[in-house]
Amino acid sequence: MSPAEPLHLVLPGYQNSGPAHWQSRWEAADPGLVRVEQADWDAPRRTDWVAALDAAVAAADRPVVLVAHSLGCITVAHWAAGRTGPGPVVGALLVAPADVDTAEVPELVDFRPVPLRPLPFPTTVVASTDDPWCTAERAAAFADAWGAALVDVGPLGHINSDSGLGDWPQGRRLLADLTGSARP
Repeated sequence: MSPAEPLHLVLPGYQNSGPAHWQSRWEAADPGLVRVEQADWDAPRRTDWVAALDAAVAAADRPVVLVAHSLGCITVAHWAAGRTGPGPVVGALLVAPADVDTAEVPELVDFRPVPLRPLPFPTTVVASTDDPWCTAERAAAFADAWGAALVDVGPLGHINSDSGLGDWPQGRRLLADLTGSARP
């Protein structure tokens, strides 16, 4: 990998991404993708998750692309809201953002409210029409507030392992379109 290629930081959501999840499959296929590990996947704390992302970005020795799913997307929004610029982040693929403002899951309340400020880097929000964690309308509102492109992938649920996506080639193309990179 050349130093000019971006580092892809993978940000799973609540309870992490298991081995059948597209994020995990991408990581298995490309050891250059780095998962941002959280201290507690089952009882997330916003300050801890944002700090883990901040540390991973600060440790990067090249440009960074964020590849987030669900609560990972909301973590990116909180992280960016506390910054004055993009730093080394050159793009973000935010897949199936979780609407924690309406989710009746006590473990997610600490992430309320979802920041609705423009993100300081090119961003694509990928949403499903039948996501149980976020309506299509709310995903569109997130994309609009974040200044992101919105991609509607149709009825794919929460765009996770339950969606049966395998390696999710469509997601790989969306990431390549966002960053101009052939990875992952």
